[in-house]
Amino acid sequence: MMIKKYLVSALFIALSAGSAYATAPIKTEEMGLSKTSVFDVPTPRVYHYSDAAPGANKLLPRAYLGAPPQVPHAVSDFLPITRENNLCVACHAQPDLWGKKLEAGMPVPIPATHYTDRRNAPDKVTDHLINGRYNCNQCHVPQTDAPALVENTFSNKKKR
Repeated sequence: MMIKKYLVSALFIALSAGSAYATAPIKTEEMGLSKTSVFDVPTPRVYHYSDAAPGANKLLPRAYLGAPPQVPHAVSDFLPITRENNLCVACHAQPDLWGKKLEAGMPVPIPATHYTDRRNAPDKVTDHLINGRYNCNQCHVPQTDAPALVENTFSNKKKR
């Protein structure tokens, strides 16, 4: 009799819990960020990289604090970037420009962080690029006419 009472109680609890989840199914158009059916195969929008020569375009603002700057000129002639063949370093390896005001058209120098071994000697700036820092297009991408996927509200102005 006691076991029967426990079984009936367990069955009641199981049915009650299951009915709480018996809501209407989510529509496929409401599942993702794009608000289209998950079964649609979208065609990506075509966008174009800048074909400007070095020094011709303005630098774009950074997307967030610490974001790598975008490359404001064409890079197709510089690829592939390897340790042995890196035309970026030919223009941008200019430590003598660190901390100086840059005039229009001057190359932005590779920062001291790229000459610092953060793992073994984080306070020592060397005279050469460290390890994988020669692989510029791993972090730096060329400017495009692609629209932002989401609104960016980042501001580099300090809040009080």
